[in-house]
Amino acid sequence: MSGSEYGPPSGSAFPPVLDACCGSRMFWFDRRDSRAVFVDKRQERHTLPDVSSAGGARELVIDPDHVADFTALPFPSDTFALVVFDPPHFERNGARSWVGLKYGTLAGDWPEMLRAGFAECFRVLRPEGTLIFKWCADEIPVARILALTPERPLFGHKSGKNSKTHWIAFLKPNARNQGLAPQEKPHA
Repeated sequence: MSGSEYGPPSGSAFPPVLDACCGSRMFWFDRRDSRAVFVDKRQERHTLPDVSSAGGARELVIDPDHVADFTALPFPSDTFALVVFDPPHFERNGARSWVGLKYGTLAGDWPEMLRAGFAECFRVLRPEGTLIFKWCADEIPVARILALTPERPLFGHKSGKNSKTHWIAFLKPNARNQGLAPQEKPHA
């Protein structure tokens, strides 16, 4: 099925999925999937050298539906069933380098920026909604990043050539149980 067969849920002004820092939408099967709203603080095009592409270059297009920073999302609270959070994860790649243009660069007080990003993503996520967090631990360990949010991850998966890319799922607590796991009974 193509993404064009989907739209916002009945009674909702927004599709059920938010990609809070979409970049060029590299991991999406359908980069125009109508089930998602794509946000990035950048809107730009670049021609990047790429010897594996015909003509020796590749076009990088960052064209979000909404130009906004993931620390100040322009959506009401409790809006999305699924939020994808794939922030920049490199400090040393250089903002104008190929990797910097493609993925963005961490700068300034980036721990506070990521802390605010987590908080904002959870704000717009519906109760019992899922947040998918992607992080490459090539420069900064994932444990250091997970310490920036009080939310508990459910599970994760490592991928990539050196298993440094982490895909981590979170579930937003609901008002009744606040997402707490039932107390385990001590073994007799």
